[in-house]
Amino acid sequence: MLGLWVVLGTLALGSVAGVVLKARNGRVRAARPASAKQALPGPVADVLDPAVAVTLVQISTTFCAPCRHAKAVLSTLASGTEGLRHVELDVTDQPEVAQALGILRTPTTLALAADGRELLRIGGVPKGADVLDALRPHLAPAL
Repeated sequence: MLGLWVVLGTLALGSVAGVVLKARNGRVRAARPASAKQALPGPVADVLDPAVAVTLVQISTTFCAPCRHAKAVLSTLASGTEGLRHVELDVTDQPEVAQALGILRTPTTLALAADGRELLRIGGVPKGADVLDALRPHLAPAL
């Protein structure tokens, strides 16, 4: 009888964890206020274009299946929105970049202003409309 309760408890805990993870996937979060301006890691700073209002930097790894879907969503969004650029950065061989940015999962997308400020952060596969709504104030001059 004890074994049955263990199995039911494990299933219940697994279900709750699944619901929580699904709810958090693709959620757009505002950037955390930086206590001190810290420099971006070199590979991230190198992809910023001062002529573009917002750069979406997608942090990916080689074997990340959801990263391909995130890339499709973000590249389509960027190609149809003036002042928005999408760059995918593979950190498989450079985990120090993800560590410096505080990234614990892939895909994670950072929306960076031309000066390198983090505007928002998305964990998982983003929803295009949500990303565009969150970025609209930063793209206002271009829209």
